[in-house]
Amino acid sequence: MPAWGKEQLKRYSRNILLAGVGVAGQQKLLNSKVLIVGTGGLGSPVAFYLAAAGIGTLGLVDADKVDLSNLQRQIIHSTLDLGKPKVESAAEKLQALNKDIKVVTYSRPLTKENAEEIIGGYQLVVDATDNFPTRQLINGVCFKQRKPFIYGGVLAMQGQVMTFIPGRGPCFSCIFRNEPSKNAPTTSTIGILGAVAGVIGSIQASEAVKVLLNIGVPLVGRMFTINLLEMVSDQIEVRRDVYCPVCGSSD
Repeated sequence: MPAWGKEQLKRYSRNILLAGVGVAGQQKLLNSKVLIVGTGGLGSPVAFYLAAAGIGTLGLVDADKVDLSNLQRQIIHSTLDLGKPKVESAAEKLQALNKDIKVVTYSRPLTKENAEEIIGGYQLVVDATDNFPTRQLINGVCFKQRKPFIYGGVLAMQGQVMTFIPGRGPCFSCIFRNEPSKNAPTTSTIGILGAVAGVIGSIQASEAVKVLLNIGVPLVGRMFTINLLEMVSDQIEVRRDVYCPVCGSSD
């Protein structure tokens, strides 16, 4: 991490001015390590905003390569990146944006065999996937390792965000117990407005910063939902399920 100087003070000046941040908070961000699982529609704004905020180490997990169909919403990639591993494409953009940070890439899926080791190197995980089994895996490992993770989901012109902190409120499995049916709608069948991913990813990034700095009120026990077509939003209170197979306390 570079020594503090005029360049760092200028780069992060708008962060430093924020109540609850200051120089000490900015240094805390520079010392933080965040893992982003997925570098697509959600991962793009999450990674950009966390890199810009000065998160010292960003880990990127994604096994896919950039495809033309991605570019409508996955704004961290460009036409010149077609065929390139997404983590490499994303890392190039993030390093160009902020030379202060370190970007670690994992061009492979997050699996039961590697999840504990990979997640173990980070303080917080941002779920930017569209894969239910991977989300369940993240939830289980984060609960076991007592690490927070920020969930985000998008479909068509709607999205939702929630923050899970072990020991505080429910976990992902309290809400989403069973895998969706094979006939359930997906972005591949009914589409996704790119801007929806931008909105949800931006909220995920702000939640991550709040949790890292222990400021504000994170979305723990509350799911934020938004419908951009009708421009309405809501917050749904969610309680821990004592029968949850991950965090439940019932025998």
